[in-house]
Amino acid sequence: MRSTWTDSRLDDFAKRVDRRFDKVDRELHEIRTELGALHRTMIQMAVVMIAALVGLMATQAGLILTQL
Repeated sequence: MRSTWTDSRLDDFAKRVDRRFDKVDRELHEIRTELGALHRTMIQMAVVMIAALVGLMATQAGLILTQL
């Protein structure tokens, strides 16, 4: 059986589609926010690790130089 699409049915369908896309947009925005926070955390951890490695190398160089 073939149904007819009246203007009001098309308007209702368009509203439902718009609501769904609005929901998808909100979810994508939340995901982007979470990824941004993860990105900042990863950069901070990399900076800490580099600082620790530089400190370790300086300590090792100091020990080597005092043994000469």
